Amino acid sequence: MSVILNIDDLERASQLSVDKMTWDFWAGGANDLQTVTENKAAFADYRIRPRYMRDVTAVDTAPKAELFGKKFTIPCGLAPSSMHKLAHSDGEIATASAARSKNWPMAISSYSSVSLEEAKEAGGDNLLFFQLYVFKNRETTTDLVRRAEKAGFKAVLLTIDSPYLGLRFSERRNNFKLPRGLEPGNFVGGRYAGPIDFSVEAKSKSKGPGTNDDLLMESKPNVVDPALNWDDVKWLKSITSMEVWVKGVMTGEDAILAVEAGADGIWVSNHGGRQLDGCLPTLHALPEVVDAVKGRIPVHMDGGVRRGSDIFRALALGAAFVWIGRPVLWGLKYDGQSGVELAEQILEDEFKLAMALSGAATVGQISRVHLTKRVSATWSKL
Repeated sequence: MSVILNIDDLERASQLSVDKMTWDFWAGGANDLQTVTENKAAFADYRIRPRYMRDVTAVDTAPKAELFGKKFTIPCGLAPSSMHKLAHSDGEIATASAARSKNWPMAISSYSSVSLEEAKEAGGDNLLFFQLYVFKNRETTTDLVRRAEKAGFKAVLLTIDSPYLGLRFSERRNNFKLPRGLEPGNFVGGRYAGPIDFSVEAKSKSKGPGTNDDLLMESKPNVVDPALNWDDVKWLKSITSMEVWVKGVMTGEDAILAVEAGADGIWVSNHGGRQLDGCLPTLHALPEVVDAVKGRIPVHMDGGVRRGSDIFRALALGAAFVWIGRPVLWGLKYDGQSGVELAEQILEDEFKLAMALSGAATVGQISRVHLTKRVSATWSKL
C-alpha cells in the first residue's frame, strides 16, 4: 500500500509480507474470537458528546499527570507483547527506540525476543514496565524481577489472567512454534535451571489443568504458576523496590482486592481476547473498575484501541493511560522502528483532532460528560 492513513491501513499493509503462522498468532485469540472482536467493537457503544464554542486554538495532548515522574506526549503507550523479532529483525530494540523517539511509554514482555537489559538500553526512561509471569520456580521469577530493577525499570506488571493458556484454535491448528534460532531473549544461555516453558508453543506445559509431564514433575518447573493469588502481590513487593501493578483486572471486586493487596496500579485487560473468550470487552469493564478504585491508585487499560477517538473514549471513562498491542506489531512488520513511529503519529494526530472537535483543550477536560452510551443491549451483574 502506498498510503497509510490509519491503523487499519497499517494492519492490511503488514499482512502482505508475513507468513500465515505468524499472522494467525498475532490476529488470533481464544475460541471463537468473540472477545477479540468485541474489544474493538465496544468503542462504538459509546458516542462522543462534543462541546463547541470553546477555544481550541492550542490543544495539549499530554497526560494530566506524570507517570513515574515523566511527562509523555500522549496518554497512550506500547503494551507488552511477545517475540517482536517475529515482525522485524531488530525486535524490541526497534520498538523501544520508537517509544523513546516519540516520547511514548512502553512495557516489555517476559517473553521478549531480546533481553530486558538490551531493550531498556534502547528505550531509556520510556521503557517503564517489565511485564511478569510468575513461574512455579520462584527463584527464576525473583531473578527476573531483580534484573529488571537493576536495569532501571520502574514497575513490575504482574499478569494475572493466564494461570493456563487460553484455547487458541489457530495456534493449535498451525502447531505454532518459534522459528529456528528465535527464542525468548530473557532466557538464553542456560541462565536458569531447567527448560523455560514458552506458553504459546504447541509443546507448552501451560495448556490447561491436569497436565502431567516431565517438566511439571520437576520440583521447581519454569512453568506459569496456576496457584497465583493476591498474597503474591505482597510477595513481589517484598523482593523489589519497584512498583507492582496488576494486569488483567476485569471486575470491581478484583480491583478492590488489588488495592487491598497493595498494588500500585491496575491495568484493565483481557489479554487482547487471547485468554477467556466471551468475557467483557475491556472498555465495558473499565468504568466498574474505575468506580471501585475511587482514585486510590491509577487505572490503565488496553484492548481494541485502533483510533485516537478510542483513546478519547477510554480516558472519558476514567482511564489514566491507554495501551496498544497489535498495532505495534503491524507497524514493526511494515517498516521496523519507522513503522511503529508511524502508528504512534497516526494515533497522536487522531487523538488531538478528537480533543479539538470535542471542545477539550487539555486531557484534564475529558470526562464522562463527553460520552453517551448505547443502552439497547447492555449487560449487568446478576
